[in-house]
Amino acid sequence: MKVSGFTIVRNALKFDYPVVEAITSILDCVDEMIVAVGNSEDETLVLIKSIPSPKIKIIETQWDDNLRTGGLVLSLETNKALAAISADTDWCFYIQADEVMHEKYKAIVVENMTRYKDDLKVEGLLFNYTHFYGSYQYIGDSRSWYRKEIRIIRNLQSISSYKDAQGFRLNNRKLNVKLIDAHIYHYGWVRNPIFQQEKQKNFHKHWHEDKWLEENINQADEYDYEKIDSLKLFTGTHPLVMNDRIQRLNWRFEFDTKRKKLNLKKRLLQWFEHLTGWRLFEYKNYNQL
Repeated sequence: MKVSGFTIVRNALKFDYPVVEAITSILDCVDEMIVAVGNSEDETLVLIKSIPSPKIKIIETQWDDNLRTGGLVLSLETNKALAAISADTDWCFYIQADEVMHEKYKAIVVENMTRYKDDLKVEGLLFNYTHFYGSYQYIGDSRSWYRKEIRIIRNLQSISSYKDAQGFRLNNRKLNVKLIDAHIYHYGWVRNPIFQQEKQKNFHKHWHEDKWLEENINQADEYDYEKIDSLKLFTGTHPLVMNDRIQRLNWRFEFDTKRKKLNLKKRLLQWFEHLTGWRLFEYKNYNQL
């Protein structure tokens, strides 16, 4: 069984993406790691080249900054990385630049790739998600956060990244996938408030024109983490590759987890979900087998 990892990154230093941690977290599960490094305003390319692994294969790409609808540029860049994967690869393991897999899940991931390798009904593997917010001690627990996404897909030319690169499609239909007992830790909402504010301004350019940004993105110097609707304390452990980054934390965020900024409808839906485990009206970017 051959497995290829792939990801995209641009301006990792400027916006403080944990991309080195993301890549490192799955290296033991893959035979090669394709990293599509976009034209950056910082030393992102140097950063990726500094990762000490012969598995890493870098392709340099040019992002189309004129494409500002629906985050489409993200899927176009992801498909460039996907196209660079070796033809004899069985599974393709996607990781975004702000996602990290805990080492405790490596054996589970490899076991499931092996288990379903020859079961062609299974077109991908679905991961659970843990979304950190504000600091490394809080996680989002409201319906605002997606609970699952596909991160391993078969190496088929007919499978491509979809819309804003959150999921995948096979000939424009949802993939048939198996849920595995593994989590992806999403750290996209944990960075110094100064970096987070700059990241928000830049990120929304992939969806909106300048006028929308001026009207809807706060022009403050720092991101206001207090705007969140609901959080709970994280009681587990972080991936080992995150230890140095966690030690470097240089801002303070405290949140009263008893405080819930939810309207009546959201309170009822969240109560039902916590009681039953079912999320009513949930959008699913996949067909779960």
